[in-house]
Order: sequence, then C-alpha cells, then structure tokens
Amino acid sequence: MSQFLNAVKTRRSVYGISKDIPVSESRIQEIVEEAVNHTPSSFNSQSSRVVVLFGEQHDKFWDLTKETLRKIVPADSFAPTEEKMGAFRSGRGTVLFFEDQAVIQGLQEQFAAYADNFPVWSNQSNGMLQFVVWTALANEGVGASLQHYNPLIDEQVAKEWNLPESWKLLAQMPFGSIVAEPGEKQFAPIESRVKVFN
Repeated sequence: MSQFLNAVKTRRSVYGISKDIPVSESRIQEIVEEAVNHTPSSFNSQSSRVVVLFGEQHDKFWDLTKETLRKIVPADSFAPTEEKMGAFRSGRGTVLFFEDQAVIQGLQEQFAAYADNFPVWSNQSNGMLQFVVWTALANEGVGASLQHYNPLIDEQVAKEWNLPESWKLLAQMPFGSIVAEPGEKQFAPIESRVKVFN
C-alpha cells in the first residue's frame, strides 16, 4: 500500500488530546500553508481561508464557544457540553476553516451559467482541505477531530480575531498530542458502497 493511503488509514477522530504535541508550532503552520496552497479548488478559485490558533488564543476560542453554548443549552444538562469543550481546550491548538464568500460571489458574477454550483464546489474544496490538514497532522503523530459550532459562534469569532466579513466559518479542528486512542472503526460492507463495471 502506498504511503498516501497508509496516511489516509491513520487519520481518525481523536478526542483525547493534550498540549504536548510531538512537532513544533512552526511545523503545524507549514502543514497548513502547504495544504492551503495545494488543495484543489474549482476554477482555481483558492477561496479557502484558514486561521490557526495556539496557546492562549486556542484556549480563548473554546472558552468563547463554551459560553455561547451555555446561553442555549439548558443548565441542568450543560455538564456534558462543558466537559466536551474542556476536552477540546486541552489540545495544543485549533484550525478554523473558512470560505471567502467574496471570491465565490465574484465567480458567480463572472460565470453566471454556473452560479448555483459555486457554493457547492466551494464546500467540496474546503472539505478536501480539511481532510488534507487532518491527514497530514495524523501523519505527524498529532491527533485531531472535526467540529461544527458554526454558525452559533460566527459573529464572536469574526469580532475577536478581526476577520473579514466575507469569511464564512465552516469547521473547527482542535488538535494535540494523542492521549487516548480512538476505538476500532466499523466498516459497512464495501460491496454495498462500491460498484465496478467492466
């Protein structure tokens, strides 16, 4: 099996993470930048945007998310949510994934015949970027999971980190050293998922 497919198999949702990662923060930045540069996008739009939070900024993000959720989750059932936020906060950092709506709207105006497709293609490209970053982190021995607390936190995030209004938040990826391995993954029969015609 190729090195690439081995890396794909290594990537899992890892929730037990800590701040003591086996690689430097500069290496994480390098991985993200390489992923952003080389993940494909429709019409080479390059509409994906990423924010990487380390240290106090990472902690601030999960504190902000927790307090946002506190306002909508009933108090008597908030404990599991608070525990989950604490688990994400235990990591070393978080990658925030965005799509720049200004780029998408520009393409919609320039290529009107495909206008309805550009938001779909944009999401597909961002999904690929998320997967590339996730797999690259796993390849470095860094655990991560993909979370979706948007759009609940969108306004606070944009304000806190002074981000352009056109950046739409799509996903959040807390990462860190692996302190609890994920359970065994279950697979549906491949025959029901892949069909080959000769």
